[in-house]
Amino acid sequence: MSLATETNAKSNSERILVLDFGSQYAQLIARRVREQHVYCEIVRHDITPEQIKNHSPSGLILSGGPSSVYESESPKCDPGIFDMGIPVLGICYGMQLACDHLGGKVESTSTREYGRAICNVATDDVLFKDFPQEAQVWMSHGDQVQRVSEDFAALANTSTCPVAAVKHLKLPVYGLQFHPEVTHTPEGSILLKNFLFEVCNCTGTWKLKDFANEAIERIREQVGTSRVICGLSGGVDSAVVAALLYKAIGPQLSCILVDNGLLRKNEAELVTEQFTDHFKTDLRVVDGKEQFLTALQGVTDPQEKRKKIGHVFIECFKAESETIEDAKFLAQGTLYPDVIESGAAEDGPAATIKLHHNVGGLPEELGFDLIEPLRDLFKDEVRRLGIELGLPEDLVWRHPFPGPGLAVRCLGEIREEKLKVLREADAIVIEEIKNANLYRKTSQLFAVLLPVQSVGVMGDARTYENALVIRCVDTDDFMTADWSRLPYDILATMSTRIINEVNGVNRVCYDISSKPPATIEWE
Repeated sequence: MSLATETNAKSNSERILVLDFGSQYAQLIARRVREQHVYCEIVRHDITPEQIKNHSPSGLILSGGPSSVYESESPKCDPGIFDMGIPVLGICYGMQLACDHLGGKVESTSTREYGRAICNVATDDVLFKDFPQEAQVWMSHGDQVQRVSEDFAALANTSTCPVAAVKHLKLPVYGLQFHPEVTHTPEGSILLKNFLFEVCNCTGTWKLKDFANEAIERIREQVGTSRVICGLSGGVDSAVVAALLYKAIGPQLSCILVDNGLLRKNEAELVTEQFTDHFKTDLRVVDGKEQFLTALQGVTDPQEKRKKIGHVFIECFKAESETIEDAKFLAQGTLYPDVIESGAAEDGPAATIKLHHNVGGLPEELGFDLIEPLRDLFKDEVRRLGIELGLPEDLVWRHPFPGPGLAVRCLGEIREEKLKVLREADAIVIEEIKNANLYRKTSQLFAVLLPVQSVGVMGDARTYENALVIRCVDTDDFMTADWSRLPYDILATMSTRIINEVNGVNRVCYDISSKPPATIEWE
C-alpha cells in the first residue's frame, strides 16, 4: 500500500473504491470522483468483502475492461460485494458483470457500439437527476446485456442497445453500458455526481490541503529522525515531493540531481538555482553524462534505452547516496498514470504500455524504504498540491519531462551531436509558445528528432539533413490527450527559427495524432 493510500485510509471517512477490471479509463473514473471532492482510489478487481470493509467505502464503482464476462479467464469480482449494502455502479464491463452475477444474460452481439451514441432516458430515478432525456454518450463494447432478471429495471437505451442503464430493485446496484467518465459523454459528470451524492450520500469534503497535512504527518511518523533522499529531475513531480518532504522533515532531506546528459537546455543550472534559493536544502548534483552516453552507444530500441538509463541512474544515485549518513528512505515522484502505464498497479489486469525507471526501478539492494507520497495522485492534482505547498508557479506549471529525458525524444541511437540539435530546437519551441502566451493553455510541448534525413535546399545548395517533429497536446490527466490546434503562424515561426538557427535540421513536421492510439512521447 502506498503512503498516500495509507494516509487517507486512516482519516477519510468518505471514499469510493474503483474495482479495476483492466480499463485504461479506470483512472479517469477516479479523477472524476475526486473532482467532486470525494476521495477515490483504485483497487484490485478481486478484492474481498472483508478487505472492502477495512476501507469503509461509501460506494463501489466497477470499471470497464477488455474482456467478456462469459469467458472463463475473464476477471471477476467477489459476488459477496453485492450483498454488503454498499452502493455499486457498474460501468460497461462492470455493468455486464453485475447483471451476470445477479441473474442476467450477457452475450456478444453483431451490432457493436464504438464511439458516440444517443442515449434515451426512460426514468426519473435519482441517478439521472438533471440529466437530459436525450444525450450523447460514449460507447465502447461488443457485448450487451441481452436479458436482465426481474429484479432489474432498464433505465435507458440507445438505437442498438436496449439496456444502456439498469437499476436493481432490491439492492443499491446500478449499471451504465456507456462511459460517463470520458469527455465524449458531455453530461457524464452529472451521473457520477448523482451516484456520489444522491445514492452514496457523500458530502464532498475531501481537499488536497487535507491530503498534504495528512501526508506530512505520515512522513514524520514513518521517518522519525532518519534522513530521506529525494531524486530531483527538474519536473514538477519530483519538485512537489521534495516540497512535501521539506515541509515534513526540513534538514533531514537530501536531494540528488543526476545530470545524465539527457536534460533540457540549462536544466541542471535551473534546478540547482530553484532548490538552493527556494528551499535552502541539501542538494547534490552528480555529473553522469559520460556514463550515460557510453551505456547508450549503439542502442536503438526504446525499452532497452529505458533499461540502460535506469541501470546507470541507479549506479550514479547509489554512489552519491552512500555519502549521505543515516539515509534510510528514498522518495520518488511516482504518479498514478506512471503506475498504470507500467502495468504495476497492485498487479492488476491493465497492460504494460511502457517502462518507467521511477516505478519499481530502484532495486531493494539499495537498502532504502520507499516513500511515494504522490503515487495516488494525477498530474493536475500534483500541480494544485504544489501551489498549496508554496512552490513558484513557473515551476508548478512546467510541462512534464520524462524520466529518461531526451533519450526518448531522440529516436534511434543517442549521440552528443544529436542531443545538441534536439536541445536547441526544443528550447526554441518552448520560447515561442511562451511568447504567444499559450504555455499554460497547452499541456505538453516538445521537439522530437527523427532518425530520418531528407533533401532540402538552402542558399541554392542541396542539403541532406535531419527531420524534426513538434509535438503539442492538450489533456487534463495525461491518460488521454488530443493534439493541440496551434495557430499556423506560431508553427511557422517555430519552423523558421529551428531551420535557420539549428544546424542540421532542414525539415520540421507537426504531430497531429491523439492518445490513444498514439502515446504522448514517441518512445
